[in-house]
Amino acid sequence: MLSSLFEKWAGEPCLQQLALGANGSNRHYVRLIGKTHRCIAALNDDVRENKAFVYLARYFKSRALPVPEVYLVSDDYKCYLQQDLGDTTLYAYAYDKRREGGGFDKDTLSLYRQAVADLVRFQTAGGDIDYSIAYPRSDFDRQSMQWDLNYFKYYFLKLAYIPFDEQLLENDFSTLIEYLLQEDCTYFMYRDFQSRNIMVSDNRDLYYIDFQGARRGAAQYDLASLIYSAKSDIPDVIREELLEYYLQLMEPHITQRGHSVDTFRHRFYGYVLLRIMQAMGAYGYRGYYERKDHFLKSIPLAIANLKNIVDFHPLPVHLPQLEKVWQAIAQSPLASSFNTSSIADRLTVTVSSFSYKKGIPQDPSGNGGGHVFDCRALPNPGRYPQYRSYTGRDLPVIDFLKDLQEVKTFLDNTQNIVFQSIEKYQERHFASLMVSFGCTGGQHRSVYCAEQMAKRIKQHYDCYVVVRHVEQENKILKN
Repeated sequence: MLSSLFEKWAGEPCLQQLALGANGSNRHYVRLIGKTHRCIAALNDDVRENKAFVYLARYFKSRALPVPEVYLVSDDYKCYLQQDLGDTTLYAYAYDKRREGGGFDKDTLSLYRQAVADLVRFQTAGGDIDYSIAYPRSDFDRQSMQWDLNYFKYYFLKLAYIPFDEQLLENDFSTLIEYLLQEDCTYFMYRDFQSRNIMVSDNRDLYYIDFQGARRGAAQYDLASLIYSAKSDIPDVIREELLEYYLQLMEPHITQRGHSVDTFRHRFYGYVLLRIMQAMGAYGYRGYYERKDHFLKSIPLAIANLKNIVDFHPLPVHLPQLEKVWQAIAQSPLASSFNTSSIADRLTVTVSSFSYKKGIPQDPSGNGGGHVFDCRALPNPGRYPQYRSYTGRDLPVIDFLKDLQEVKTFLDNTQNIVFQSIEKYQERHFASLMVSFGCTGGQHRSVYCAEQMAKRIKQHYDCYVVVRHVEQENKILKN
């Protein structure tokens, strides 16, 4: 289906299909590449969600807001092709800056200020949006807030064994919701306006993705999502600066609607608490329930944000059971049970694929060493004509290799060696480790194994993982 959709849009064959990560969603993304065209295919069985995204993308595109262009939608609305905006998110951009020792520098602050300015444009440009298309509800109302708080209760509090009186907690939920609904809830609410959903182009322009859950709601929620995202770890002084900058831009819109900027600012922290609790529910669900360790690593940072708001920005409403719960969370082992060292202190693991015909990759760190694994004993998809134009990142090759027992055994064995090194390197505070997979052409087996090893490392360790496909990069440079 993807190849035919691509050819219908591009007027040329699809030469490569590269599966992309979907983070915490159930959608699947595939980069489709032809000779002169490329795009991102989104695959999702939830038709209503797809229709919401496509409608909003076209709406905002028509108003010159920086969102991906939707090129083509399948007849059953379960797949759509959209503009390829690259691989660099604002989160990754800031992460790399901090890792290089730059901290939250002026360049990163400039991009966040641009994101804040663009947020104001999104929130105030949607006067005639048809919210009947919004997914799953037209408004971020009492029901939506209750869903978020129940997410926190069932997937964080219960799974983390935080004690609470359920009836008293429900009473406080109702009180908090009543307080939040006093705000003007008629703005466009992006719903997940955070740095992983903001793309940075090569010339440092920003583009915005993943707004399929948008609806009508309070403006504070989106700003809370951006500047209080746990893993972004924005310094408090920067948060305050971004809040004031946002209020400076939003003041004409707030006052025009007959509301007070001071009241807007005070209620902002209520929405921060709501967003933090929703995020903690997501971390619990993906971490405790789905056993994805990297979500658990966000919990100490979220707890730190929660404690900061509770201590320094108390709400003018009485929430006795919630306050007990927040105190129990802050005092629990969860607050320090995972490594939260700065990015600059993390181990960097470079995972590469290469062709033995061209030689083993050099270690860019200058430390030497690491591991080199020979994939040439594994079954070779390149011997079959139908796989010759693909790489180990393409779905046909992935499907060919993933169920072969000898491939699984090879990866398990190499994992044991690599994981042993990672643990010792982290224990001794080493800066870098190089892991390389070679095959005959550097196209199928080595690429697949490098991708799989990188995924396994990310799932188990708090380190910075760089993936390089040396032979494939060289081919791109030649073209």
